Amino acid sequence: MSSSSPRSKPRCPICGKDAVDGHRPFCSKRCADIDLARWLSGAYAIEGRDDDEDGDAVSSGERKPAGDAEDDG
Repeated sequence: MSSSSPRSKPRCPICGKDAVDGHRPFCSKRCADIDLARWLSGAYAIEGRDDDEDGDAVSSGERKPAGDAEDDG
């Protein structure tokens, strides 16, 4: 049985060239850096979910900054 797959080679998500093992899934360090810059600038975003229905931020791992304690008085 052949080790080659009938699927086509993976493509770089930035420029569409064939991906290179050293930079997978990208074709080069340049395309990898472009992708990183997009993440850091906020051009990409992962859709999050709304706060929990009961408003329990602690259970989701979120912490309130010091000094933001809720005071009733």
